[in-house]
Amino acid sequence: MKQVVESDGCILAVDTATSCSTVALTLGTRANGRVLGSVSLSSNVTHSRRLLGAIDRLLSESGCSKNDISGYAVGLGPGSFTGLRIGMATVKGLAAVADKPLYGVSTLDILAANCHDPRQICAVLDARKKEVYARFYRMKDNTMPEAVTEIAAYSPEALVEVINEPTLMVGDGLAVYRDFWLEKLGETISIAPSQLWSPSASSLGLIAGELAEQGQVLEIGSAIPMYVRASDAELNLQMKKKGTK
Repeated sequence: MKQVVESDGCILAVDTATSCSTVALTLGTRANGRVLGSVSLSSNVTHSRRLLGAIDRLLSESGCSKNDISGYAVGLGPGSFTGLRIGMATVKGLAAVADKPLYGVSTLDILAANCHDPRQICAVLDARKKEVYARFYRMKDNTMPEAVTEIAAYSPEALVEVINEPTLMVGDGLAVYRDFWLEKLGETISIAPSQLWSPSASSLGLIAGELAEQGQVLEIGSAIPMYVRASDAELNLQMKKKGTK
């Protein structure tokens, strides 16, 4: 399916990497864009039960129709394996049916986008199993955070070892390990306000506007979430294969 990059219409953005389902409609980029509407909800209800309803509600209340959407954006993760698969499948399906471009942004990049700070920025997501996903950023030309490391999984203790300068931390990993990091790192770290700990589809959509201008489109057929480590199912399969040898 041929995709045409369009940068002048609105973008429907979805992130389901965490327990928070977040959906937004945006126009333009972080430098000159605006948010037409957004819906975010954290609860025990699965993403599959609430995501399409949230999208329909957002379109209805914003006065935007699917014909007004020029592209779709999805948070790539890392994060919940189930949540990422639901978000990716939903957005890929919408983009394919509409024959519109698909854009992808790391969920850690989405978190960092809300932080404008002269210090090093560290975005952290709870990875379960006593680990966090993390990535470090610095401000580029005093305007936007830019990643300076790859995404990796760390134990809370290992992350302490690599933070050796003033750092602003953001993300839901703080909900689990905030006190531990404050105890170990003290004044070396600062904690972003808790309202910034969940990914924002508004930020995702505006970053996607920049990708649209640059022509950075995902291939719908081959697009997959960003898995930093193997899922439990994959690990169990590997263990079974080892046991049969």
